Amino acid sequence: MTTTGTTRTAVFSDVDETLIRVKSMFRFLRFHLRSRGEPEDTYQRLAGELQAAALRGAPRSEINRRYYGLYRGESARRLAESGRRWYLAEWRDDPDGLFVPQVEDELRRLRKEGRLLVLVSGSFFACLDPVAEDIGADHVLATRPVIRRGELTGEVLVPMIGAAKGRAVRAAGVVAGVDLTRSSAYGDHISDVPMLEAVGCPVVVGDDGELAAHARRNGWARLLTGRPR
Repeated sequence: MTTTGTTRTAVFSDVDETLIRVKSMFRFLRFHLRSRGEPEDTYQRLAGELQAAALRGAPRSEINRRYYGLYRGESARRLAESGRRWYLAEWRDDPDGLFVPQVEDELRRLRKEGRLLVLVSGSFFACLDPVAEDIGADHVLATRPVIRRGELTGEVLVPMIGAAKGRAVRAAGVVAGVDLTRSSAYGDHISDVPMLEAVGCPVVVGDDGELAAHARRNGWARLLTGRPR
């Protein structure tokens, strides 16, 4: 472990469009519906409703809650199995790979140096478990769907969006004995600011205009990936 005395350091990373090049929640939803035999129109309708709500100004946390409502009554075990099939399909169908290479390289390097690697995402176990295993993450801080008798209720405990990311990182720092002032975090969207502000070494990924302006004002590091947005 990288330490100061007995204190560890960590690297926290957003996932969608930071570590991986896609929006996992929407890509997985399309894959899962297709695997159940649903027509493409079903995905287009459901995704369209969520996107329309976002355009009307619904908070990202509310969109997050609505998304998980789509899985009401689904088996957690089957979703996890579907997630692993989705992950393999993403790699099979994309010759360039799923990870953003610049971020992947940095995370793997920092973990090899002894930092704890923690993924922080509004996505959920079906999408994140295979990503975490592949990158070698030590912990995942994510949106947790409520599960009763093995099935999702359609509710979530706390959407891991915005301020919740900052609170989760600070809590993880206390629990794991991590020196956050010497830890780093990676994010690509303005909603990642609370997570980035929770550490001493924030890194802005990509070229989101609002977040880039925030980075310039605060002297934060930037990692330009050249990927389309």
